[in-house]
Amino acid sequence: MDRVDRTQIRPCRAEDVPLLDRWLPAPGAPTRHADRFARQEAGTGTYLLAWRDGVPAGHGQVRWDGCAAPEVRTEVGDCPEFNGLDVRPELRGQGVGTALIRAAEELARERGAAFLGLGVGHDNPRAAALYERLGYTPVVAYTDRWSWTDPRGVGHDEADACTFLVRRLTAPEG
Repeated sequence: MDRVDRTQIRPCRAEDVPLLDRWLPAPGAPTRHADRFARQEAGTGTYLLAWRDGVPAGHGQVRWDGCAAPEVRTEVGDCPEFNGLDVRPELRGQGVGTALIRAAEELARERGAAFLGLGVGHDNPRAAALYERLGYTPVVAYTDRWSWTDPRGVGHDEADACTFLVRRLTAPEG
């Protein structure tokens, strides 16, 4: 059986969050999974999980309200954004990331979106190569900024140099 065939993609459920914390821990950001699930519960995102043999293999979130970076919003408005893609290290290169992206594209199509966007850090050439293979094209450079609180309650602000890419999901009219 093909490895990709064993990968199941579905939205996160409340009971999945502790498993995600165990199998895909977020060092330094202990509420990452709970925060993404809360966004899904609020209706502003869909937190997709990849499962392999009953164990979380990867995740990513479609943000229906788009990327928050002003540089990106100026170029693509509220184009849905797929972000936070992560796959367990031992499963990388086996199609899990591709399956998550394709599932996000299908959800966006079902909601009537013509495009899906995603950001890639300038220090992540492997992900950039995947996105290019899947048909994503660069639109704008931006700085991805986020904050998190460590277990001691200390807040941290982070920033990464990124490029936002988009892919057309529907055929152009005409």
